[in-house]
Amino acid sequence: MTSSIDGSTRGSGNSTNSAAVGRNTPARISFWSAACGMGLIAGIFLTPLLWIGFGRFYTFFMAVFGLVAIPAGHLGRRRAKRLGGRDKGAALFGILAGWLLLLVSLLIVLAYAGLFVGVAFLVDAVD
Repeated sequence: MTSSIDGSTRGSGNSTNSAAVGRNTPARISFWSAACGMGLIAGIFLTPLLWIGFGRFYTFFMAVFGLVAIPAGHLGRRRAKRLGGRDKGAALFGILAGWLLLLVSLLIVLAYAGLFVGVAFLVDAVD
């Protein structure tokens, strides 16, 4: 066994990196996915005219971010138990925000459907 400059030992047979063992990557993925999705919700309210033209993209990506955040958050909570609570709050935020993103996406899809049905009803009523 030889010691390197940074103090780690070579040839010890342990191939795991101690820095990688302490990371809760699923919780971080969940957090950032949820944060990006929440940014899209903020974008809807801050740029309503842009949303009218690109609403389908906003809605699609909100749903995708929610679908990534929920399972990654559950994996992050499970991993947080093994890591002594590391990033447990980030995982919980990802789960809750992920469900909120899916709910908002569903409401937007229903609003679009209602808009099209209402316009079709008005066009039919005029004729």
